[in-house]
Amino acid sequence: MIGLARQGKALARYLVQQGAHVVVSDVKSANELQAEMGELTDLEIAYELGGHPLTLLEGSDALFLSGGVPADLPIALAARERGMLVANDAQLFLEACPVMVIGITGSAGKTTTASLVAHMAETSFKGLARQVWLGGNIGRPLLIDLNQMGNEDLAVMELSSFQLELMTSSPHYAAVLNLTPDHLDRHGSMEKYSAAKQRILENQHAGDWAVLGHEDPRVWSWRELVRGQLASFGRSDIGLQDSAFLQDGDIILRIGGTSERVCGVDQIQLRGQHNLLNILAACVLSGLAGLDPRAMEQVARTFKGVPHRLEFVRELNGVSWYNDSIATTPERALAAVRSFEEPIVLLLGGHDKELPWADFLHQVLGRNVRLVLFGEAGTKIETAVRSFDKNAVIEHASSLEQAVALAAQAAEPGMVVLLSPGCTSFDEFSNYEARGMRFNALVNAL
Repeated sequence: MIGLARQGKALARYLVQQGAHVVVSDVKSANELQAEMGELTDLEIAYELGGHPLTLLEGSDALFLSGGVPADLPIALAARERGMLVANDAQLFLEACPVMVIGITGSAGKTTTASLVAHMAETSFKGLARQVWLGGNIGRPLLIDLNQMGNEDLAVMELSSFQLELMTSSPHYAAVLNLTPDHLDRHGSMEKYSAAKQRILENQHAGDWAVLGHEDPRVWSWRELVRGQLASFGRSDIGLQDSAFLQDGDIILRIGGTSERVCGVDQIQLRGQHNLLNILAACVLSGLAGLDPRAMEQVARTFKGVPHRLEFVRELNGVSWYNDSIATTPERALAAVRSFEEPIVLLLGGHDKELPWADFLHQVLGRNVRLVLFGEAGTKIETAVRSFDKNAVIEHASSLEQAVALAAQAAEPGMVVLLSPGCTSFDEFSNYEARGMRFNALVNAL
């Protein structure tokens, strides 16, 4: 087993419980993994640390990869050449899962949509002996909870391209929200990234459901790949008998050809057209799963979002501060900018993923947006900005802390300060959550 992060720990525990002899390999040292190994002291596990020697494959039947481990790692390629099973925790979960599963993927909105569906299910199940299990790429790996799941329960999984590229099983309800360039540093090309996302559909059966966003041309073209039944979501009504769409300012859910109003668009709390699409996706998934439309209405009207996703932090001296640290691509940052009519001080930067900035800058530089650049990608972003506007006013910061200080100086009453970096966090932070938490702390300390 390769990798001892969150998913790796769940894998190790599950495999030992199934009677397997488990050897965990990680590039980190025992000292660096002290906390992780401490959580597994009750299990008989062997460790090979500091690298992944091919000798690990001798006498092994299968190789399991934790979520952050590349599928083209030399030891993984060697395992495939030997005909060994190479899989991950999501694959094992789907093979063993006793309950109906809703799986959600896409370049953006996965966590918000999965959280919306889980809340809608919890609200619909209130008073019933049914439970909702939310996990996968969000929260805890669902392998941990397998033994507690009842047949009438519902599992909601967020699935990343990293997980999907290894999987040979698909959920009963599979949603693809959208597709924009992301993780090209990991997958190598847009074609390989797309192929990984498509795998959520490839192993469905005739009775399963595929839910596709019909506003995304690339995703909508995948309807030719659907092996079960097709449903859609989008702001327009394309006439599909199973869909969610807008009509006269209302969210409409149509299941089996019968339409029902969920709520008015003006009643939802989440900002941005991208979040409106997330709600539409959650409604059609919930409708197909037989959930109560009134539960959908209650959640749509009260759900305020997930941390680090257009999260309102505070208002100070007439300036509103928002944390969108999850925006690790230019497309996600653009969606955040489009969520506001107010003038914006935009914090951009971090670790670059070799993604294009041209479309983002073409659409943002014409708006009332001031840029504060930080991190490794700052110079690259400035070069791209200058190709559009040589006279653009740009503030430079060496760190997120300095970026917040510069933004506080630049912002005026009635403006929004928005952290929507368009880059990953790995130059300064371990992940986007750590970056978002630091941003919140810095803002609340102003």
